[in-house]
Amino acid sequence: MVRTRMWRNGTVAAEDFPVEDVSDHLERPDEVVWVDFTDPTADELARIEDELGIHALASEDALEPGQRPKLDRYHGALFLVAYDVTCSRGGTDLVTHEVKAFVTERAVVTMHAPGFDAQEFVRRWDANDDLAGHGAAFLVWGVLDVLADHATATVEQLEDLIDHLEDDLFEVSAQTSHIQRRSFALRKALGTLRRLVGPQREVIQTLVRDDATQVSDGLRPYYRDVADHITSATEQVDQLRESVSSVLETNLNLASNRMNLVMKKVTSWAAIIAIPTAITGWFGQNIKFPGEGAWSGLVASAVLIVVSSVALYTVFRRRDWL
Repeated sequence: MVRTRMWRNGTVAAEDFPVEDVSDHLERPDEVVWVDFTDPTADELARIEDELGIHALASEDALEPGQRPKLDRYHGALFLVAYDVTCSRGGTDLVTHEVKAFVTERAVVTMHAPGFDAQEFVRRWDANDDLAGHGAAFLVWGVLDVLADHATATVEQLEDLIDHLEDDLFEVSAQTSHIQRRSFALRKALGTLRRLVGPQREVIQTLVRDDATQVSDGLRPYYRDVADHITSATEQVDQLRESVSSVLETNLNLASNRMNLVMKKVTSWAAIIAIPTAITGWFGQNIKFPGEGAWSGLVASAVLIVVSSVALYTVFRRRDWL
């Protein structure tokens, strides 16, 4: 699927025109073009390569999946790789989409997988149409701003999950294995988020410095705002990873404490049970002693068992062993 849009003097003037018309629009100095490819093929990239004069190596690079966030320069055009990261509702599974873009002085070509909704870029541009006069740099800002907002929202969602996990730590019904699984899942999600989002701050800073995007002074504060959001999200991810590590450590300590409590109870009951065992064993000896074969001996042994067991039970209860 291919989408196109053209701005003339900061106003949307055409949409959904053929890719072959891109070069015609760019002949006019007051027009800026956006082209969006969903899962582009080599033939589709070859078409846009001819229209914009993009280097063949850049097109080959665009077809390679799973690249790290970066910004490469190819003879007057920039090749941008960034990531959209969202979190499944109520879960720790991250949904990631690789977003790539060719950036020239007056054209931006975005590429992504079918699961990503590029309409969010359009909504961001339309909501800030007063900035459209800044050309291609405005379009790139809209793309990065959407991705930064998604990253921030994902961090906040993971933070809520960690807060719930911390609350569950001290629940009586909390299961150690369940908390450990959730903790490791959160830690893995945070690591992935850090790896995909963190480098985008450097990408933004390079974009501002590069002449190809021609970021004007009026647009620089917006780029700095996006960079600040990325930096804040990255720092928050680092803090959350420490929180998850603390949860894991606390959970292990609580599990150890619960095990110690169980061992104390088992030991206490074993000590109580040992008393009647010892007394009945004594009275079971095959020797003559006072009370043998008489009711007085039975009563004496029973009283001794009860009194000793109750006394030991009371001592253990006072020490909170039972």
